[in-house]
Amino acid sequence: MSKAAKFSRAFRIESGKKFRLKDVDPGSTAGLKLEKDHAADLLEKGVEVLAELQDKLYAQDKRALLLVFQAMDAAGKDGTIKHVMSGVNPQGCQVFAFKTPSAEELDHDFLWRTTKCLPERGRIGIFNRSYYEEVLVVRVHPEILGRQKLPPEVVTKKVWQERYEDISSYERYLARNGVAVVKFFLHVSRKEQKKRFLERLEKPDKNWKFSLADAEERKHWDAYMEAYEDAIRATATPFAPWYVVPADNKWFTRLVVASAVIDALEQMDLAYPEVDEAKKAELAKARAALEGEKA
Repeated sequence: MSKAAKFSRAFRIESGKKFRLKDVDPGSTAGLKLEKDHAADLLEKGVEVLAELQDKLYAQDKRALLLVFQAMDAAGKDGTIKHVMSGVNPQGCQVFAFKTPSAEELDHDFLWRTTKCLPERGRIGIFNRSYYEEVLVVRVHPEILGRQKLPPEVVTKKVWQERYEDISSYERYLARNGVAVVKFFLHVSRKEQKKRFLERLEKPDKNWKFSLADAEERKHWDAYMEAYEDAIRATATPFAPWYVVPADNKWFTRLVVASAVIDALEQMDLAYPEVDEAKKAELAKARAALEGEKA
């Protein structure tokens, strides 16, 4: 097992039966006490490894990796994606952020809008929020179901359990088609969220990231925690694991996520394609032609 795997798998959930969110301390750093510069150096080294693996993924062109990020507001999704994926070739990476569904999206099933954005073979796809919103925010605010134009007979007390089953089946389907699914819940504390909200209000260049609705959602904190716990318990599997990552310390969050992404890519047995004899002959011919040119 690689160093990346050893470090990140402490936060990996493959079976949700025994999982309880209260057992995860948002402020944990797993005993690590690093200076900011040291943490940045470690992340930079991890990004270099990730970039090389991503290049092989792109060249091999047989598999894809889907990274799903879920979190409460101000948990650091944007910053984590930015810093962890900073060294990745843009040609091989796609990022999609899913906000309030459009009228067109509401006219389709709840997996439709994300399915359109799945990564192609050879690429890493990143979902900043995802189809999990349908069992998180929609569960906390069930009135949203009324806007989804669903037949009344399907909106029953079993609707959330049925959606968990649909999601898990969907992720198994992706895995069977060469798309590895890795999901992250960046677990920030209510206290730290408040601190970050206040920072956004105090800094003019951060004001745009804050809205009154963000503060209003804090009233539903307990309901969200229950929804997250239930979703993770129901959909954590070996083929689509969750990583519940302590998020009160941004440097630690980024190290865990980077390590988990490296681990996922290392499991793919990636390598640059080997050329056949015909290709080697073609390359030799090209070399001879180039070397025979007059300067």
